[in-house]
Amino acid sequence: MENYRHKIMYYETDRMGVTHHSNYIRFMEEARVDFLEKIGWPYQKLEELGAVSPVTEADCRFRTPTTFADVIEIEVKILEYNGARFRIGYTMKNGEGKTVCDGHTEHCFINSSGRPTRLSKLSPEFDEVMRSLAEAGEGRTRLGDIK
Repeated sequence: MENYRHKIMYYETDRMGVTHHSNYIRFMEEARVDFLEKIGWPYQKLEELGAVSPVTEADCRFRTPTTFADVIEIEVKILEYNGARFRIGYTMKNGEGKTVCDGHTEHCFINSSGRPTRLSKLSPEFDEVMRSLAEAGEGRTRLGDIK
């Protein structure tokens, strides 16, 4: 699957001319939305099933700065999945292949009433896709101590 690409805009930089740190979390969201579309499960489709997946945790490690007009490529992997929660990993690289940032987001599934739910109840097909992606991405199909 092709990685997501983002070109750094001028407004995303700070007074020092480097990309402001808060933007990397937004880049993760862009890449996550793109990833779900590419695997055939866009957010709209999940919402039609009655599910949403809010972010419950976000982590970001900055390695090398980026500046205006740099293009970063973002690799997305499902690291862990247990049917109710999942963790996505992101690796962002510049045009030279250097990692500029890596991190993860963690999500749960809630139904239209706002209550936690298992994806297998709402969509066994999407559940199966997520399990296979977690296994293929060297991830795990369980989230360890996360309940």
